[in-house]
Amino acid sequence: MIDPVAFILAALTLLATPGPTNTLLAMSGAAAGLRPSLRLLGAELGGYMISILTLGVVLGPLVKDNPAVGIVLKAACATYLIWLAVKLWREGSSSLVSSSPVKFRRVFTTTLLNPKAVIFAFVIVPHLAEGRPLQAIPYLAGLCALIFLVGGSWIALGAGLRARSGDIQIGGWVRRIGAGALVVFAAILGSSAWSTAAAMAH
Repeated sequence: MIDPVAFILAALTLLATPGPTNTLLAMSGAAAGLRPSLRLLGAELGGYMISILTLGVVLGPLVKDNPAVGIVLKAACATYLIWLAVKLWREGSSSLVSSSPVKFRRVFTTTLLNPKAVIFAFVIVPHLAEGRPLQAIPYLAGLCALIFLVGGSWIALGAGLRARSGDIQIGGWVRRIGAGALVVFAAILGSSAWSTAAAMAH
């Protein structure tokens, strides 16, 4: 995905999709407010970058030399995204607001294990999975800016819910839209794995 416009749109869509990290950011905004929660953006950024770079730089060459590894990895992540989508849908209209503080370490760990990193490393960020991290630097820098932008928006959403009685309704919409988006990304990963498997079969 070398086209910068396509990269930005894909990255924004994936980052904005409701998931475990975004839910934690919204919960913190609702519990602690906007300004105290902004520090959590450092945890999100660190988690994403460590995961994406590890997948791209360390596993990238392995996947490149052994396509079967990439197929298994993508298929596993697609399955996990489907499971996450079902879980998100079943949560329905439960409130996003929580009185419990969200810890920096929890956001970092959750983001480090977020399957979105696999999609960034192998599908969205150009050059990384091909073993060319230097060429990927401009895209990674842009991704960092987008992470702050989208993460801050989720915190602001949570902070806005503190004073609104419509939290339950908003929570339902957020989760159902997020579940649908996760299914789409699972389909993208599954399609990529299938295409690679079909090419190997020939």
